[in-house]
Amino acid sequence: MGLHTLIDGRIELIRFLAPDGAPCEAAPLPVNDETLLHLYQAMTRTRMFDGKAIALQRTGQLGTFASALGQEAVGVGAAAAMEARDVLVPSYRDHGAQFLRGMTMTECLLYWGGDERGSDFERARGDFPNCVPVATQVPHAVGAAYAFALRKEDRVAVTFIGDGGTANGAFYEALNMAGVWSAPVVIIINNNGWAISTPRALESAAATLAQKGVAAGVACQQVDGNDVVAVYEAARRAIAKARSGEGPTLIEALTYRLGDHTTADDATRYRDPEIVQREWTREPVARLRAYLLGRGLWSKEQESGLLKQCAEEVESAVARYLATAPQSTDAMFDYLYEDAPQSLLAQRDIARRFAPK
Repeated sequence: MGLHTLIDGRIELIRFLAPDGAPCEAAPLPVNDETLLHLYQAMTRTRMFDGKAIALQRTGQLGTFASALGQEAVGVGAAAAMEARDVLVPSYRDHGAQFLRGMTMTECLLYWGGDERGSDFERARGDFPNCVPVATQVPHAVGAAYAFALRKEDRVAVTFIGDGGTANGAFYEALNMAGVWSAPVVIIINNNGWAISTPRALESAAATLAQKGVAAGVACQQVDGNDVVAVYEAARRAIAKARSGEGPTLIEALTYRLGDHTTADDATRYRDPEIVQREWTREPVARLRAYLLGRGLWSKEQESGLLKQCAEEVESAVARYLATAPQSTDAMFDYLYEDAPQSLLAQRDIARRFAPK
């Protein structure tokens, strides 16, 4: 455990597993073995999907893609703590959480391939689609949570935001209202160290991003975002707190973006390769694997089997994605107006002329 001293108290840093996978305390971890294996498998699955998605983008078969490499514990840990009746309000790097919530890999690929049918989730019907405009997903989550409270529904909204997004006015405004309304919402800051090419040190002079909740009257804490057990436990507590009517929580997950911001970025232009190499020694998948191996809960044979299973699942999803017939260009115009204006109909006709035959 670690503490950051603030003017009005303390921000607790939760960690259960050290970077080498050793437990930080003699006490047992607050999760059972079955949950640990579930978390590890989900992170591995997310990482394998990421690698394939990047390959598809590089070969012109997918649009710009935002990888979660090195940050798998944040999405997986939080989503695993949610109940089915809760609502996920994601940003654009949260497919690890979305997969656990029921979004399929094919749906994810369709979305990043520019097909909005990828946001029409077959199973995760209550969850929101990806949100790309920075920080606007937080007001959405707080609004949904407020609706849950008004309707007396036993539901919690969970949302993610990057470190850079916490400098956006929409974040502060939503956080303020979450506190005022005591909304059942959990806001998780994925502090991966970079807002595209802007380092954390140039984003905010605050000692922690978690402490931004103090002025809003929102409970706040930090977790080691490379320790999936810590993320899971912090999210579980915060969700239970929100569900019991005790209000929102702001969690800052400290992690690192091992890859580029998106496939449209080249992080080698602005990051020190020695620091990136150091951060590879702290990443979440290897950390939990080391713990599982040390406890005799995992083996090389199980690892090989998992990798084979994940590879087959990814390839099957890719095949379905590539086999999906594209929508008509009319889809761009169909749902904008009940009665489309003539100017829009003219654009629709032009698009039809240039559409692939």
